[in-house]
Amino acid sequence: MPLESEAQVIIVGSGMNSLVCAALLALRGKSVLVLERNDRLGGCIRTEELFPGYRHDVLSCWYPLFVGSPAYAALKPALQEAGLEFMQGEYSTGLVLPDGSGLALKQDVADSARRLDAWAPGDGAAFGAMAQRLFGEDAALTFGLLGQNPYGAGMLKLLFGEWRKRGMDGLAAFAADSMESFRRWSERALQSDAARALIAPWVLHTGLGPDDACSALIGKLTFAAVVAGGMPVVKGGGSGVVDALAAVIERHGGRLQTGAQVDRIITSGEGRRRRAVGVVAAGHQYRAAEAVVCNVAPGQLYGQLLPDASPALRDRAANYRYGRGGMQIHFALNAPPDWLTPELRHVPLVHLTESMEQVCASVTEANNGLLPARPTLAIGQPVAVDPSRAPAGGWILWVQMQELPARVKGDAAGELAAPPDGRWNPVLREAMADRVQARLERVMPGLAGRIVGRRAYSPADLEGLNCNLVGGDPYSGVCSPDQFFWLRPFAGGQGARGHRTPLCNLFHIGASTHPGPGLGGGSGYLVAQHLAPRRGRSGT
Repeated sequence: MPLESEAQVIIVGSGMNSLVCAALLALRGKSVLVLERNDRLGGCIRTEELFPGYRHDVLSCWYPLFVGSPAYAALKPALQEAGLEFMQGEYSTGLVLPDGSGLALKQDVADSARRLDAWAPGDGAAFGAMAQRLFGEDAALTFGLLGQNPYGAGMLKLLFGEWRKRGMDGLAAFAADSMESFRRWSERALQSDAARALIAPWVLHTGLGPDDACSALIGKLTFAAVVAGGMPVVKGGGSGVVDALAAVIERHGGRLQTGAQVDRIITSGEGRRRRAVGVVAAGHQYRAAEAVVCNVAPGQLYGQLLPDASPALRDRAANYRYGRGGMQIHFALNAPPDWLTPELRHVPLVHLTESMEQVCASVTEANNGLLPARPTLAIGQPVAVDPSRAPAGGWILWVQMQELPARVKGDAAGELAAPPDGRWNPVLREAMADRVQARLERVMPGLAGRIVGRRAYSPADLEGLNCNLVGGDPYSGVCSPDQFFWLRPFAGGQGARGHRTPLCNLFHIGASTHPGPGLGGGSGYLVAQHLAPRRGRSGT
């Protein structure tokens, strides 16, 4: 088998975590090779002109996690030099109810608390107190847990410091609060159904539901972070961040190759001395002098790339649990929508739902294999932040659903027929898109007359675009307590924990590893810190 090339570090896959890892390593003097199976870089970052003059972010769109991350802080000067520019407006998020009434929030915790109090008396103060605790007394522990290697020395230092400050009872209370479901917390802390409906959809953005363990912490943290930090987008489309990261990598000697599907990892040695020494892709060998880093799902890593992994480890990977399917629907409009609550036109991301209870019901329907009758809609308006994405006067709606079955057994509304094999097909996809469009029409009358084009992506389409989205799960695995933090992707894997694998120089990154899904680049950053240390880094 011919030897194609060598590098100190080979990275399999080119999503956000891969490119962050590669850019940091290249900046720190490592020779890096990124191998991507698709014909383009970026993973879930994909900007396309679906209709003439309209630039749509087909999958991911928003970058609050990245802009606030240590990865961006380390890479910011180089990325700006490469032409990357983020844009955001004064609004952050909001809610619209099916009757068209709604609430728009600005990127300001105090102002948002006042607006919420006016809409739902008493709950603005509750939100303010919640945000103060999240970003005050609990900030070091919460963000430290999510931002550090859970098995590193830095984590031990963090926990010891918090134990001295809080005592064992205080740490136990924090753990109990972190395990609480959103429903239980919101029924205790919030007075109105409106405030619960406002925050509940944010739980969905990690694949959980409001009745799931840990959903209170995730929902509160995500909502408060968006209100405080806004919803930035990349000027011209999300692919701009891919282009900038790629430019940084290449400028510092790294290489990126598309159309290179990695078939297996080459290893040498036995037992604890077993190492990854390269990969095989498209009939060629690529040699790695120091490490191989894989941004793949657990089943791909231990079932395909390491076919001789232990039976116990392969079982763990096979039993890794994926969540509900997602769906994306993109509308190109010839004019902004006519919201019944006009201020919502300025909001980058608005959720549409009847109530927290409806969010819970839709999650249950999807978990049972049913198409939800009243799905929760995340309605993105990137043109409200970045006018360059549409022709003059035009508009884009980026609509995401996170409550769909990967395999369809029926329809909760009793209107759509499930395919005999349960698989999504174009007919079902468009029928579901029609349901969503009718739901949108209730809150923005006249929408149909403004549509230039519509493009929908079912869960099957999402997996077709990115094989890490198994079953169309946009988060590459459920973030339930048994698959989160120390336990992501799983525990008891015979040397596989966190980003480590049984091979001493083979590392696992991506949404199915700590700290989980999102565009923060967290796992890529942590592994880069380990492979090319910098003073002040978190322990690994």
